[in-house]
Amino acid sequence: MYKQTTMKPNFVLLLFLAFSLSDCSSSKKSTDNSTTVHAVQSGYKSLFDGQTMNGWRTYQNKAADSWAVQDGALYCKGGGGQRADLITAGQYENFDLSLDWKISPQGNSGILYMVTEEYPAAYLSGPEYQIIDDVHFPEHLEEWQKTGANYAMDAAPAAAPNPAGEWNHTRIVVNNGHVEHWLNGKKIVDYQLWTNEWKAKKASGKWKDAAGYGQSKKGHIALQDHGSEAWFKNIEIKEL
Repeated sequence: MYKQTTMKPNFVLLLFLAFSLSDCSSSKKSTDNSTTVHAVQSGYKSLFDGQTMNGWRTYQNKAADSWAVQDGALYCKGGGGQRADLITAGQYENFDLSLDWKISPQGNSGILYMVTEEYPAAYLSGPEYQIIDDVHFPEHLEEWQKTGANYAMDAAPAAAPNPAGEWNHTRIVVNNGHVEHWLNGKKIVDYQLWTNEWKAKKASGKWKDAAGYGQSKKGHIALQDHGSEAWFKNIEIKEL
């Protein structure tokens, strides 16, 4: 005689949840470093494929062994050896840059933009979105040295980065000299390049003797090698 069996509701619910979580996990993994449908529709393009360093090179093509691809991220190895910042092959003027990053404990790095190559270092030309372990960095930090700041120019007191070793999401928007720094969905810096106020701030601060700092209206995106371990992934840009 056929005996109908029923599955207990709790078991069904658990089975559904397990399937959903598994599906979400695999979906998240598959979208890392790939240009999603949403990104394409929104006009973004990927700058990093998650597997190779195609589209990137060292600043001034300097010899360096400090960069690699690790677990789907551009990885700055830190420590000794031959060091150099990593820059995009292309140059950008007005753009919306989006990426994820994490820094090692006590680490220091940065994302620079509108970088040109006629100076000894990238930071002498392009403004820098600061990345640092605010909590455990072994030296005293001024507010303009902390995460999210426009380094040595504009502090980001409202920034609340995830701790060293955890991923953060950054956006940098540059449009006709107007610049925004975003961190984990929150705007933390807003400034205008080349105004009298900006020129006065430059002339009275760290960049007073750096004639080329912030002068270019177009340049490379650079990931800074400051001797610390750092990771960058899901790097996308939309030209405005």
